[in-house]
Amino acid sequence: MTALLTTPVTTALNTALHSVLTIPSPSQGVWHIGPVPIRAYALCIIAGIIVAIIISERRWAARGGRVGDIQDLALWAVPFGLVGGRLYHVITDNDLYFGEGKNPVTALYVWRGGLGIWGAIALGAVGVWIGCRQKGIRMLPAIDTMAPGVVVAQAIGRWGNYFNQELYGRKTDLPWKLEITKDPEGYATAPTYHHPTFLYECIWDLGVFGLLIWAERRFKLGYGRVMALYIMGYTAGRAWIEDLRVDKVQLNDVLGLRLNVWTSIVLFVAGAVWFWWSARKHPGREETVYVEGRGPEAEAPAAGALTDETLAAETLAAETLAADPSDESADETADDLAEDTSIAEDSDETAEVEVETADADEVAEAVAEVATEVEAVDADKVEAVDADKVEAADTDAVETADGNAVEATEVAVEVDEAEPEAVEEPVVEEPVVEEPVAEEPVAEEPVADQIADEPNDEATDAEDREDTEDAAEPEPAANREK
Repeated sequence: MTALLTTPVTTALNTALHSVLTIPSPSQGVWHIGPVPIRAYALCIIAGIIVAIIISERRWAARGGRVGDIQDLALWAVPFGLVGGRLYHVITDNDLYFGEGKNPVTALYVWRGGLGIWGAIALGAVGVWIGCRQKGIRMLPAIDTMAPGVVVAQAIGRWGNYFNQELYGRKTDLPWKLEITKDPEGYATAPTYHHPTFLYECIWDLGVFGLLIWAERRFKLGYGRVMALYIMGYTAGRAWIEDLRVDKVQLNDVLGLRLNVWTSIVLFVAGAVWFWWSARKHPGREETVYVEGRGPEAEAPAAGALTDETLAAETLAAETLAADPSDESADETADDLAEDTSIAEDSDETAEVEVETADADEVAEAVAEVATEVEAVDADKVEAVDADKVEAADTDAVETADGNAVEATEVAVEVDEAEPEAVEEPVVEEPVVEEPVAEEPVAEEPVADQIADEPNDEATDAEDREDTEDAAEPEPAANREK
C-alpha cells in the first residue's frame, strides 16, 4: 500500500524537479544588427575581460599601485592571450583545420569557439611582462593582483560554451542536466541531455576566486603565491571536469587520460612547488609594486631635485650681488638681476610655494646688511647703474622668487627707486662724523698770529712749534674723511 502511494508521489516530484532544474538549450547564439553578427561567445569573452580589469584595478590601487596601470597592462595581455589561446587549440586539435577536406582558413574563425586556456595564460603572461618592463612594475605583484580577476573572467567566458552548445559532458539523467539540440558540426538533432560542464567550471572558478581573496588577506600572500594558488585551485577542478567531457580532441587518450587532464596534473604540481619555494625564499609580501626609481613616489622627488638646482643658482646669484656692490660690477649686477627675474618667472609655481616658507626675520636682516653696503657706494658711481635694465625686472615675478632671490631683488629695486637724493643724504648732506672734524682747524688762526707778532726767541719758537704740530695733526684725518 505504501509502495503504491509512494511511487506516484515520487514520480511526480521527480518530474517536477527535472522540469525546473533542467537547463534548456539556448534559442540562439547569434544576433544580427543589420549585416553585423553579434555573437554570444564573443560577448561573454569581452564581458569577462572587462570584469577582470575592474577587479584588478581596485586590487592594484589597494596595493599602492597607480590607477590605470592594469588597463595599460591589459593592452598587452589581452591580444597576447587571445593569440596564445587560439594557437594552443589549433596545435592540440590541428586535425580540425588541416588535412584532406579541411580549410586552414577556418583556424582564424575565433568566434566559432576554440581557445585553450593554457595558451591564453602563457602568452598573456608574456604580454604582462612586456607591459611591466615598460612601466617599471614588478612582475610578481602584478600577476598576484590580476589572478583573481582572471579566474572570474574564465567563469564568465564559460557561458560562451553554453551559447555555442559545445564542450558539454557525458549523458546524464540528473535534474540539472543540460539539453543539447545540435551536433558538434552545428546541425540540429533530437534533444539529448548531458552534464553541464560549463556550469560546473563556472561555479568552481567563482569558488577559487573566493579562496584567493580569503587566503591573500589571511596570510598576506606575495611574491607570486596568489598566482601559484590560482594555478593549483583551477587545475584541481579542471582535471575532474575535463574527464567528464565528451568533445572530440586529437589527443584523447594519452596513457588513458585526455591531454588536458595531464596538463592540469602537471601544472598543479608546478604550482605547489612554486608556492612552497616562494614561501620559503620570500616570506611575507612586497613592500612596493614598482621597481626602484619608478612609480609615483619616485617621480615626486625627481621634480624636487630640479627645484633644488634652480634654488642653488638663484642663491649664488643673490650672494654675488650682495658681496660686491662696486662700480665695476654695477652693470653686471643689473644684468644678473634681469636673469634672476627671468628664472623667477620660469619657476613661478615653485617659488610661490617656497616664498611662503621663508623666514621674515632672516630676510629683514639680509636686506639690512646689503643696504649698509650699498650706502658706502659713491652716489656718482651708483648713478652709473643702468636704470633701464633694472626697471625691466618684473616686480610681481620677483616677489614670487625664493628668500635669497627676494633679498637681491628688493635691494636692487631700492637702489633704483632711491636715485641720487636717497643715496646722497647719508653720505654728503649729513656727515655726522665730519662736522666736528671740519671745525677744529679754527685753532690754527691764533697759532699763525703768534708766529707773526711775538719775538723770535727760542723758547717761544719751541712752544709755537709744539702748538702748531698739535693743531696741524687732525688735518690729514679730516681730509681723508672728506
